[in-house]
Amino acid sequence: MTLPKTLADDVARNLVMVAQFLDEDPEAAYGHAKVALRLASRVGAVREAAGFAAYGVAKYAEALAEFRAARRMSGSSHLWPVMADCERGLGRPERALAMAGEPEVTRLDKAGQVEMRLVAAGARRDMGQAEAAVVTLQSPELASTSSQPWTARLRYAYADALLAVGREQEAREWFARTLEADQAGATDASDRLAELDGVTFIDALDDSSQEENAADDGRAAADRDDRDDRDADERELDAADDQADEDWPVPGTSTAGADEDTDEADEEDRTEAEDRPSAAVDSEQPTDTAVTELPAPDGGATTEERVDAEGAVTDTERGVASAG
Repeated sequence: MTLPKTLADDVARNLVMVAQFLDEDPEAAYGHAKVALRLASRVGAVREAAGFAAYGVAKYAEALAEFRAARRMSGSSHLWPVMADCERGLGRPERALAMAGEPEVTRLDKAGQVEMRLVAAGARRDMGQAEAAVVTLQSPELASTSSQPWTARLRYAYADALLAVGREQEAREWFARTLEADQAGATDASDRLAELDGVTFIDALDDSSQEENAADDGRAAADRDDRDDRDADERELDAADDQADEDWPVPGTSTAGADEDTDEADEEDRTEAEDRPSAAVDSEQPTDTAVTELPAPDGGATTEERVDAEGAVTDTERGVASAG
């Protein structure tokens, strides 16, 4: 309201962008805060927005300076817990713990007091006082069964503190209670609970997972191709064997014809043997000529049948030539 209309609109637009990008893109939020700060550095809301933007990008000294300026301009103590947390960010947990005992804490609302308790417990852990951090978080707000905007964060911090001191079973219980109160998903209580239970989640959109899946798919495809190639080779061999069976015997050399020719030759041999005069031929007989006396057809002369070693038969006349 202290700025001219046109300037006020420009500053307001930048503050809206700070609020919009603060969680999703802190660097963009910080850029818009710097523009608003250049346009209206004497406005408390601008200094506060600049402080949160600097806090979002871990510029703790700059954030603390802006918060102090905003507190002087507004006279409000609601920034006291985040100012103490900036002291932690600057590596001064003792100063943050001292701020937790200042009178300004009593002027905070319930949410501010819970926030201050969270900062104090964090400072204890920064100082290596893990057991003291557990005690710091034990409060009526922690034991309350009502669900408040800060309930999930308080339970989560307590579960994490218990885990830091080795009280794993209790930590698991409080992570589960955190999950019940965290309807907006502001914490990673579900992941912490799964980790304690030994459950591992894999991001399906992760590049390394996709590469592994692609490699597995490639190996599976290669195995399938190898099996297909082997099957194709076996089918080709089977087809070749079947074709060979169909082509046997070679055309023009049929075994049936050969058998018939053989049978005919045997029949001719048997016929010729029957036409020749009967003779006892022993394949094991000596090569000398065997002579058998046969009566001549006219009763006068005899015919000498000679059977030589090769089975040839010759007739030799004795006296009168044989007829027949």
